[in-house]
Amino acid sequence: MTDALFPMPRAAGCPFDPSPELRRRIEEEPVSQARLWDGSTPWLVTRYADVRALLADPRVSVDVAQPGFPHTNAVSKARDAYMKTLMQMDAPEHVAQRRLLISDFTIKRMEALRPRIQRIVDDLIDEMLAGPNPVDLVEAFALPVPSLVICELLGVPYTDRAFFHRVARTLVMDEPDPEQAIAASEELNAYLEELVDRRNAEPGDDVISRLAVEQYRTGVMTRREIATIGQLLLVAGHDTTATMISLGTAALLAHPDQLRQIRDGGDPALVANAAEELLRYLSITHTEARRVARADIEIGGRLIREGEGVIGVKSIANRDPSAFPEPDTLDVRRKARHHVAFGFGAHQCLGQSLTRVELQVVYGTLYRRIPTLALAVPLDELTFKPDAIFYGVRELPVTW
Repeated sequence: MTDALFPMPRAAGCPFDPSPELRRRIEEEPVSQARLWDGSTPWLVTRYADVRALLADPRVSVDVAQPGFPHTNAVSKARDAYMKTLMQMDAPEHVAQRRLLISDFTIKRMEALRPRIQRIVDDLIDEMLAGPNPVDLVEAFALPVPSLVICELLGVPYTDRAFFHRVARTLVMDEPDPEQAIAASEELNAYLEELVDRRNAEPGDDVISRLAVEQYRTGVMTRREIATIGQLLLVAGHDTTATMISLGTAALLAHPDQLRQIRDGGDPALVANAAEELLRYLSITHTEARRVARADIEIGGRLIREGEGVIGVKSIANRDPSAFPEPDTLDVRRKARHHVAFGFGAHQCLGQSLTRVELQVVYGTLYRRIPTLALAVPLDELTFKPDAIFYGVRELPVTW
């Protein structure tokens, strides 16, 4: 059904579930074509095993400059042509740049941040409890938690958070104007280039300082190259987690029996399990995993020709009953860590260990400290973001 426009709309009243059309495809047409905004017709790969095979295949490329690459929309296409990040690099360029950052995001280093993240979460909950009731959980809690963490990790002054929140809202493609997105990207790059100079002059214990000293000072990388890395980490590092905090909370409030298990269990292993299940169940990366074939490949019994676009639909792959029994049920006790919410293969999310620690601290603290937390409006009155990179709620009014 190449006439079906992708992304497909979700069913009314089912904000946490993928499109019914994707459910039909995983059952009847697991590898099939769909139409994008620009009239192109890439392949959609929907089954869990096929998505993993696709993302691990070296014969597919993330290079957005390749003809046939399935761009998300006009904003994405324009921004990708303007600035190339780690996410759009193939090997060996991708391997070299990822190696620059891998030591900053190891499991051990992220676990060492847990006490600091716990203090941030507790302080924000204290402020929220002392403030107005009801409150928008997005602005009061979900955004500040990862913003504070990623700012400290990168060496970005948190006092500048209002600036990068404003810029980030444009960069995650919730705005339809390509020129506005490029201007926002340039504004953030200029800010980060100036920060590279400041950290080069007075280094701290942070990622930008390390890159400034090791790469910029030695002439290996330019300020712009480091700023581009910083932009990717800053925007992706706060918006993904903020979305999972707010959307995950909305989903749990809609499933009180699951929320009760997290709140009353007091078991860190259960909280960690719940975080993985929510990552699987919600799969917030709405743009999915986009690639272009560099050679003829066969996926799920279908031949994809060299130069054709292909999209690994992680959201429906995470609802594949062959990988997750009763996949449309939210079950915080499910063993779901094999989900593909963070991708798979060489481009699996660099910051996944940080996201896991942040979510575990949040889910293990927020509902325990505010046991009467509830939606301040009916679920069907919440407004979601169907056109952004990360699918979530615009606001989450809560009370207690």
